[in-house]
Amino acid sequence: MCNANKPVFFKRRQLLAAGAGAMVSPWGWAQGADWPSKPVRLVVPSGAGGPTDTFARLFADAMAKTFKQPFVIDNKPGANGIIGNDAVAKAPADGHTLLFTYAAAVAVNHALVPKLPYDALKDLQPIAQIGAGGNLLVVTSDFPAKSLREFVDLVKANPNKYNYGSWGVGSGGHLAMEALKMQAGLKMNHVPYKTVPLILNDLVGGQINIGFVDSTTSLVHIRSGKLRPLVGSGTRRGPALPDLPTLTEAGYKFDVDAWYAMFAPAGTPMSIVRRLNEEVNRILTLPDMRARFTGLNMPEPPIKTVDQFAQTVREDIVAWGAVIKAADIKPE
Repeated sequence: MCNANKPVFFKRRQLLAAGAGAMVSPWGWAQGADWPSKPVRLVVPSGAGGPTDTFARLFADAMAKTFKQPFVIDNKPGANGIIGNDAVAKAPADGHTLLFTYAAAVAVNHALVPKLPYDALKDLQPIAQIGAGGNLLVVTSDFPAKSLREFVDLVKANPNKYNYGSWGVGSGGHLAMEALKMQAGLKMNHVPYKTVPLILNDLVGGQINIGFVDSTTSLVHIRSGKLRPLVGSGTRRGPALPDLPTLTEAGYKFDVDAWYAMFAPAGTPMSIVRRLNEEVNRILTLPDMRARFTGLNMPEPPIKTVDQFAQTVREDIVAWGAVIKAADIKPE
């Protein structure tokens, strides 16, 4: 366990300057000119109805229109994204199997799990980053604390009395809460769930009172008054909750963003990778897509080249690894 009396600060380098998709040479286009020649399988390493699945379906529909082939969602939940990631890492590198995943499933697992069946840096080819935001610490409407300050005071005065839920050991919600616990000197019990919807069901049903959940699927319960948000993680506030501060703004340093992203099996022709990067970035700039991001409480997404996003992945592995080491978090 961590030393709750020793504050720990987590900070990563600022995101690289956003840029348009990289240009591809004529020979590079020719290399993948006949792609896609059949439906593209888009593996999502989480269950249907969750936030990753929601965004994956938005992009699958848009890309199918551009590339004139179906982008078929294949949900492979389990093991905090490892099952789905592994399926893509071992798939043929022909551009017809892609991964739509999230930061913790890639960067956190790489730093947390000592014997992954794949190497995120060697076996997965980054394509494009899709968004950069945070998760939310929420409590039920009847919970005594009405603000983060009241929450910290209450939990600090009652060591190990309160439980909180996240979507698994090593999830973004788990690590954000552990960072808060260390800096605020809190002692709480972690209850790992398999998915965010399961946490929300138990929060609304009264089985638990505290959860660190995603900033999208929790909105309906926040707007109905059933859940109360106390703080967000990430470097920017969500547009649907502009008055909700981030952990860093509230005095607890945590400058690591959550994101969604697309990857391909390593060895996929770079002509295909860059075509996909350009298309994802084009979709991200569309007014209706920007509106969808706002409606789902996601800040305006950064636009990155393949190389810029690959650098973000490398930086995040280091940043999340610092949290894991400081909190002495072990995989299940």
